[in-house]
Amino acid sequence: MRKINLLVSITAICTMVFLYIPLLSVAFFSVNDTKYGMVWKGFTLDWYLKLFQNEMILHAAWNTLVLAIVSTIVSTLLGTILAIGMDRFPWPRKMNTTLDLILHLPVIIPDIIFAAAMVVAFGFLRALSSMFEPGLLNMIIAHITFQTAFVALVVRSRLVSIGKEVEEAARDLYADTTYLLLKVTLPLLMPGIVAGAMLAFTLSLDDFVISFFTAGPDSVTLPLYIYAAVRRVVTPQIHALSTLVLMVTIIMVICMERFTRKVNIK
Repeated sequence: MRKINLLVSITAICTMVFLYIPLLSVAFFSVNDTKYGMVWKGFTLDWYLKLFQNEMILHAAWNTLVLAIVSTIVSTLLGTILAIGMDRFPWPRKMNTTLDLILHLPVIIPDIIFAAAMVVAFGFLRALSSMFEPGLLNMIIAHITFQTAFVALVVRSRLVSIGKEVEEAARDLYADTTYLLLKVTLPLLMPGIVAGAMLAFTLSLDDFVISFFTAGPDSVTLPLYIYAAVRRVVTPQIHALSTLVLMVTIIMVICMERFTRKVNIK
């Protein structure tokens, strides 16, 4: 038994090292006082300071935040409504199976196929209106399309876990639909809604493939900027930028976990 526990512990440690050593190495070289090479030349924060003096990076960061925030708000609203409608409405069994399959399609379809489909769809829309030219609007619509499915799946799993007993008890106490939704269902769903929103925000923040296919010349995001910069040369500024994006993602995950824990305790 001890040998099995030791083997499991060693495997877990090796897995953690395998996952996090590359991330730590990026952070390590972001504070290395050398522009080229892998030799340690001293500690510096100059590369982080230069990020805030680079107009291209600031513009890409602004596009990334606008894209992530707008798409997250819309997809969270749509995903929550979709999850409630699918789980609480008495659909026929065949219809429920069909809706469940449609909901999972954006999750299981490869990004490259989904992005190509977006290009074709926007091509048809462009024939109707010039507003669908490649750019930030197309990126927001494309992100909403796949983010909604992730939000709906997370919220729906929360709906399944809380069951219908509390809502039925509220109905027995003469709660109308509006009161039931605002005072019972949504408060119970809040951990799932927040988790879905944070997942959607993270997916949008880190997305490259779909953004690459739908972006315009003035809608470059941070992943697209990093990709273009890495193709030329990997500089400490890229390490610093990648580290900042990683830190933002980690902070969001920690905040989501603490918020969910507090809500569950209440």
